[in-house]
Amino acid sequence: MMRPFHLAFPVTDLRAARQFYVNLLGAEPGRSTDHWADFDLFGHQLSAHQVDRLPAPAGFSDVDGKPVPVPHFGVILAWHEWEMLAVRLADAGQDFILAPHVRYAGQAGEQGTFLLYDPAGNALEFKAFRRSNEVFA
Repeated sequence: MMRPFHLAFPVTDLRAARQFYVNLLGAEPGRSTDHWADFDLFGHQLSAHQVDRLPAPAGFSDVDGKPVPVPHFGVILAWHEWEMLAVRLADAGQDFILAPHVRYAGQAGEQGTFLLYDPAGNALEFKAFRRSNEVFA
């Protein structure tokens, strides 16, 4: 049985974070104060904490020939959930760091993936594996 993870992360505008995570990504709102807010994102607990500014990104890493921002976080979804989220984001006019595409096609670990920034500049990756038993392949 998979257990949910907890991630506390910085945001510069808590209101914008609520809009993005709840209205765009479909997270369920949880407990909150004027300084932080919890979200249930696909069964995982995210805690957005208000800060004055975000630290500078560490950089980018080459993954399958494409630059991927580091750090980033996200969720591994079922293939149909990933496709539905990608369509919902595209239909909403969301800009992508990396548009939805299939990485490692025909190979072990074949996955659909896309990356985007939240309003504070946190990089998020959502992916789905063609064969769920190959997450660590």
